[in-house]
Amino acid sequence: MWYDYGNTPKGGFSMEPRNYTVIKIAGEYATLRDDETGDELFIAMALLPEGTDMGTRLHYEMLEYTIIE
Repeated sequence: MWYDYGNTPKGGFSMEPRNYTVIKIAGEYATLRDDETGDELFIAMALLPEGTDMGTRLHYEMLEYTIIE
């Protein structure tokens, strides 16, 4: 099953690499801003790497987030 998160014009998960910045954390959820498009993504903190905080830059690729040092 495919879900449209606004990352692709045809819907579904975007499999291409993306960079995000964490702009808000509210409880167990974070809001990420796509560094290229400015689009926002709401995601569970459990899916993000340990140590993620406000202002953290993340790289997304192959359904995995890593912290950009």
